[in-house]
Formats: sequence, structure tokens, C-alpha cells
Amino acid sequence: MERLDCVVIGAGVVGLAVAREMALQGRETILLEREASFGTISSARNSEVIHAGIYYPKDSLKAKFCVEGNRLLYEYCRSHQVATQPYGKLIVATDDSQINDLQAILYKAQNNGVPEIKLISEDEAKILEPNLKCSAAILSSSTGIVDSHGYMLSLLGGFEDTGGMIAYQSPLISAKPIGPNAQNGFELEIGGADGMKIQTKFLINCAGMSAPAVAQKIEGLRSEQIPKAYFAKGNYFSLSGKSPFSHLIYPIPEPGGLGVHLTLDMGGQAKFGPDVEWLDINAEEQIDYTVNPKRGEGFYEAVRRYWPELKDGSLQPDYSGVRAKITPPNTPAGDFCINTPKDHDLQGLFNLYGFESPGLTSSLAIAKHLERQIKSSL
Repeated sequence: MERLDCVVIGAGVVGLAVAREMALQGRETILLEREASFGTISSARNSEVIHAGIYYPKDSLKAKFCVEGNRLLYEYCRSHQVATQPYGKLIVATDDSQINDLQAILYKAQNNGVPEIKLISEDEAKILEPNLKCSAAILSSSTGIVDSHGYMLSLLGGFEDTGGMIAYQSPLISAKPIGPNAQNGFELEIGGADGMKIQTKFLINCAGMSAPAVAQKIEGLRSEQIPKAYFAKGNYFSLSGKSPFSHLIYPIPEPGGLGVHLTLDMGGQAKFGPDVEWLDINAEEQIDYTVNPKRGEGFYEAVRRYWPELKDGSLQPDYSGVRAKITPPNTPAGDFCINTPKDHDLQGLFNLYGFESPGLTSSLAIAKHLERQIKSSL
């Protein structure tokens, strides 16, 4: 039976970044992906925003990884010829009653060490965006857009160039610890057309929305050590015609998400979303990604608070994605959760739960953090 140094489960953007980092450190690594290609689920259904680290609680993993990841991602894309667009972002108070909220957001961002961020007046915002209605705004200049598919393709190339291997249509069936507390690693049974069994010293679960379900296939983990998955769908509507804005435009955040905001793609085309639609389901297989056109009614109302000139009939249902939540509706947004051997006593096992936004921005920082965790566990 083949024995490896490391197996990473899930070839989304975080899994690709982690697998590449493991291979760069000289570990013989296989990346398992249940689908026929990489990055086809959450990583293909997001806004492609390079976040700055503005909204997250001080000292949270999201704040730490996002601020560091923003810098690392721009550096990586410059050196690897991956396209980015540093549009910048305006977070807007649509009336005077929201200015205190805006100042609280700015204070949080400054505590997190977010660079290139400031509060600007209504007049200053109007100079940047004449079509914008607001009482004041935060300007975040380090927010942008990345060609996420190009980025993932580059990560995969770097992983394979360093000797890593990716196995598609290869879901994990089971993982059994070898020796007490998995001190000799894990034996994995892998599905697919051929199926196989392999042994690995390190097992890293980067399965995104499926991470809790994957963890249930790992023997030795107790049920109370595995968080429940919740599913929050985000719907996007595209704007017909030319975008009236050259920056990303965000309202004050709402529970579960950042409000219906305007983002731009790499070509400058505008789209709105995502909203927050909690799904009453128990498993990822039950997700319906169809965008209900009726949800557009709520979009018009939300968008007109900061862009009153939005015309009826100019929004079309586009696509949707689902956030990898481990906190239920009507509770504060959760942090990234990395379960390590200190949490479950299984040596070499790392489970990544709740890696929703800003997972894309944070991916390189997450990979470096996991590398440090592994080194400290040796």
C-alpha cells in the first residue's frame, strides 16, 4: 500500500493553496477531489472579491488571514501573471442614521491593520461616483477583483510542478487511524472508478461545505467534535448595460452577509449580490442553485437605497453560491475553525470548518498557517 506524507481533501481554492504549500515544503502530497475538475463548487460561485479584512472581529482568524492574505494574494498574482483589478470599494451610509455604523466599521478595520482605508464625505464620494446616493462612505483602496479560475489554475500548476498529484472523482470513503491516536497516520479508502487504499501521515480536510460530512468518515472523531453544517445561499443578479460605477459599492452589512452589494467582474460588468437565503436542508446534495427571479424584487429595493436611478427590468437572474456556514441563522457570524490534534487527539489530522468568505482572499495565509501548525506538531 502506497504511503504518502500528506493527503488534502477538496480542490477548491483553499485546498489548492494548502496542497501547493505542502508540496513546496517537500512533502509527497496527493489532493483528492470528488468532482471531475478543481474549484467547481463554492470556488466557482462567488464574487471573486479580494477583501481587505474590514468587518471581522479583532484577533479573529478571519481578520488575521484576510489582512495577510490580501497582501500575499496581490504579490502572488503579480509574480505569477494572474489578472487582478484593484477597483477599490466604497461602503456607504445611505442616510445620516448609518454614519455611526460606518465609523464603527472603520474603527474595526483600523484595529485589524487594514491598509489604505479612510472615511470620506458625501461630496468626496460623489466626486468618485457621481451616481451614488450616500451621506458618507468608507474608501478601501486595497479591495479588488481576482480572476479566481486563473488563480486556481496557477496554484494547481505550482502544486504539480513541485511533484504533487491530484486525483479527480475520488471521494473519501473512510479514514482509519493507524496506531493509538493515529500516531502512525491514517489508512484511507478512496472511491471512484478504480478505488484505492493509501496511507498518509498528515490528513487535511479542506472540503468546504462538505468538511463536516467528510469529518464524519474519519474514525476516532466523536460526533460532538464535528460542527453541524448550515447552508446560506447567496443569489446574484447581473445588470444589463454599462456599469454606472467604477468602484465596488457595499451597503452597511446585514446578518449573515454583507448586504446586496455591487461588484464588477474583470471586464467591468456589474452584478449585484449575494443576498442571504437560508436553506432548510441537511446535506449539500439537496442544494438547488437555481436563482428565483422573484428575489429580484428585494434587490431593486436594496440597491435603490444607494443607486436610486436603477431602472425596472434591468436586473437578470445570474447565478448563486452557498456559504460554508457552521453557525445557524440569527446568530453572530462565525470565525474560521481549524481543528488540530490538540482538539481531537488524532495526530496529523487537521479539519477546516466554516471556510466561507474571505476564504479566497485568505487562501495563501491559511496555507502558511497550516504549515506552521504541522511543523509545531512534529
